[in-house]
Amino acid sequence: MFPAPAPADPPGTSRSTSATIQPNILRYLVVVAEARGVDLRPLLSEVGLDESLMRSAALRVSYRQGSAVIRRAVELTGDERLGLRVGAAQHLTAWGLLGFALLADDTLRHAIETGVKYQNLSGAMTVWSTLVDEDGAFVLRADLPDPAVDPSVASFLIEEGFASVVTLSRLAVGPDFTPRVVEFSSPPPRQRELYGALFGCPVRFRAPADRIVIDPAWARARMPGRDPVTYASILEMLDAQLASRTDQQDLLEVLEVSVAQSLPVIPSFGEQARRHATSERTLRRRLADCGTTYEALAEGVRRERVEQLLLRPELTLREIARRAGFSDERALRRAVRRWHGTSPVQLREQLLRAAAHRE
Repeated sequence: MFPAPAPADPPGTSRSTSATIQPNILRYLVVVAEARGVDLRPLLSEVGLDESLMRSAALRVSYRQGSAVIRRAVELTGDERLGLRVGAAQHLTAWGLLGFALLADDTLRHAIETGVKYQNLSGAMTVWSTLVDEDGAFVLRADLPDPAVDPSVASFLIEEGFASVVTLSRLAVGPDFTPRVVEFSSPPPRQRELYGALFGCPVRFRAPADRIVIDPAWARARMPGRDPVTYASILEMLDAQLASRTDQQDLLEVLEVSVAQSLPVIPSFGEQARRHATSERTLRRRLADCGTTYEALAEGVRRERVEQLLLRPELTLREIARRAGFSDERALRRAVRRWHGTSPVQLREQLLRAAAHRE
């Protein structure tokens, strides 16, 4: 009997490496952490986000950049409920045009549905969807785009999202707003009192999904700033932004796949420009419009490849370094230390434990 062949290296990448997310969460995270005596600016610099970039309205970050900052922020603050605090600190104006569209919308339900439609423009790091329950209740559900995300980051993102939804709903329709129930798929935390104080309703854990359930009466609540003309005008601008964002995501994904398929060799920037029948200057400008560079994109692809290869125990670090395009094991160790603050051996243990837990 012959041994089963080893699985081939994955040819593509996930969108988690693309710089397409507005960094609203990170901006509020910096403010909340600073109030707790933690300066996140050095951490932001480590992932290529300095202060001038963070103030830029055109800045986009990748899911992996955002996740890395969040994971370290939770560690540095020692606050397992940091997501709740960041979500509760937000305001609709942080969402730019989308925030004003929600304020000018007709009802709370329609505003939430508008937010879901244009979620790619809001800086959301979760995937939102809505439905109407059997008894007429309005349900907002959150899912993680990357199921392999670090558990501390997963908790942060879901809790930040739910806290921001409830906080912004109260700012819009009044401070008395409360959901019918908030459900988390995670186990019960140690600090359960924070949830009741923030949400003001029953909070359930180990639920089948992460959901906010809103009574029909609150879903029908009129937005005090509703204005059909203003709303329609803003939607035209949002549709234009959404079309532009789709073009940016397509460009980044095509480049990511190109790099991933070429590993361990990374195509030069000039070669990529020739492959896409454009000049280097034009391609560089288009990447700048996406808030990234070719070097950062290639780095993200190599990082993802390393994480995938570390999940295969039969591969040595030397082999992983070769397949990911590093000169030797030392270069691999330096890169992993820069990305994760740990060694490849320790990261492999963490990834394998997380994979076993999911199974």
